[in-house]
Amino acid sequence: MPTFVYMTRCDGCGQCVDICPSDIMHIDKTLRRAYNIEPNMCWECYSCVKACPHHAIDVRGYADFAPLGHSVRVHRDEEKGTIAWRIKFRNGKKDMELLAPITTKPWGTGFPDLSAAAAPGGDMVKGENLYNEPKYVAMNDSALATLESNGLEIKEGVYY
Repeated sequence: MPTFVYMTRCDGCGQCVDICPSDIMHIDKTLRRAYNIEPNMCWECYSCVKACPHHAIDVRGYADFAPLGHSVRVHRDEEKGTIAWRIKFRNGKKDMELLAPITTKPWGTGFPDLSAAAAPGGDMVKGENLYNEPKYVAMNDSALATLESNGLEIKEGVYY
């Protein structure tokens, strides 16, 4: 599902350009609006969609779940700690809403100070995990964010 930009919503802030890992989001020098220079090369990571403060970037859904005439909207709500996907089918009668917790931390926060950490032991060097991976990815406990841990309740199939 490659991305595309609604030119009327875009103000050319460049947040999508900064975050795109495949470097295909660019700012048009004449119009001062963002655009995807090569949709076929889109990694479909949706970083630009989530980062756009004006909701100017949308995605084209695949025909198996959202055929022509559909819309796929993404909304990142920092206050609730969620990312919501809303798929509206072309007949207008059926909507699908998917909600997921934000499991990432703001840039520059939450990183451990590894300069003071002890060197990895022999078992860690020979193991399959990265340095301190179980500890910092919270593989050993239930510290991963969930919808319930963010204080959301399910009501008629939608989290609020």
